[in-house]
Amino acid sequence: MSAQPASPVSPPLVSIVDVRKKFGDFQALDGVSLDVRTGEVVCIIGASGSGKTTLLRCVNQLVTIDSGAIWVDGELTGWRIAGNRLHSLSEKEVARQRLKTGMVFQRFNLFPHMTALENVIEGPVQVQGRNRAEAVREAKALLERVGLADKAGNYPAQLSGGQQQRVAIARALAMKPKLMLFDEPTSALDPELVGEVLAAMKELAATGMTMIVVTHELGFAREVGDRVVFMDRGAIVESGPAAEVLANPREDRLKAFLSAVLS
Repeated sequence: MSAQPASPVSPPLVSIVDVRKKFGDFQALDGVSLDVRTGEVVCIIGASGSGKTTLLRCVNQLVTIDSGAIWVDGELTGWRIAGNRLHSLSEKEVARQRLKTGMVFQRFNLFPHMTALENVIEGPVQVQGRNRAEAVREAKALLERVGLADKAGNYPAQLSGGQQQRVAIARALAMKPKLMLFDEPTSALDPELVGEVLAAMKELAATGMTMIVVTHELGFAREVGDRVVFMDRGAIVESGPAAEVLANPREDRLKAFLSAVLS
């Protein structure tokens, strides 16, 4: 569990309301509603194609929703209300909203021509316009936090996949987000490298960071997650306290999924 559990009376940091998204004839999200409170770690599980990644990308405005609404930190994402009408935000306004969230992808997406340190300071300096010396100090502290203080001068090609993913986590944290989104961050790693990335995520959860994690790592979800959400066919089928949902699933679809994953 995260070290600073969310207060049941605090307003949600993320509020997803009846969100729908189609790609052609494929209904990727079908009326998804979910609240995530400050300091909460929510793990989303489900088979490939169930809508997990699409939901994360909608929260971070990498995918535009067809209907419904998403609020992050009390602000409606993608739109502003003027009078009784909704007006879509400009790219600049969307980029400003997106700064509230950090996202770690399946693939590391590091700049290959930059060292680990340069990758981490790129956003704070170039996007946020922060002082370079300050950004370097903070980046070194973040690399130390994810166990890579001695790799600051290494290029991505000189790092293992697990190390690259930990640099990606540090890079996302350098933007000082209020919310961290993880899209199956260990799925592209060799099995022996998974543990080091999960350990960095566990440490982050222990600081009280709000996290939405799409994962197949059920042990991580059970140990670190406050809640588990099971998605199937673009909808939330079951959700609840992590240990309870994983040990005593109610829905047949979740029982079948867990049986397949654990077999």
